[in-house]
Amino acid sequence: MAPVVHGLEAKYAGRINFVYLDVDDPDTTPFKSQLGYQYQPHFFLLDGAGNVLQQWVGFASEGALDAALESVSA
Repeated sequence: MAPVVHGLEAKYAGRINFVYLDVDDPDTTPFKSQLGYQYQPHFFLLDGAGNVLQQWVGFASEGALDAALESVSA
């Protein structure tokens, strides 16, 4: 999934911020708990206030991620 996500990050640079949480870093535990993190990969689309707009657990197609990002970046 990394090449897909990094490609989308490049495509939406300057319009959408991508934040990565290191699942092995205990400092990210509060964020994982707040978001309802389950297992890798787990993607969250958040609005500017931190509300979860959409999430994907496990494999997510590039098309699905791209469509969701496009819908909020316009």
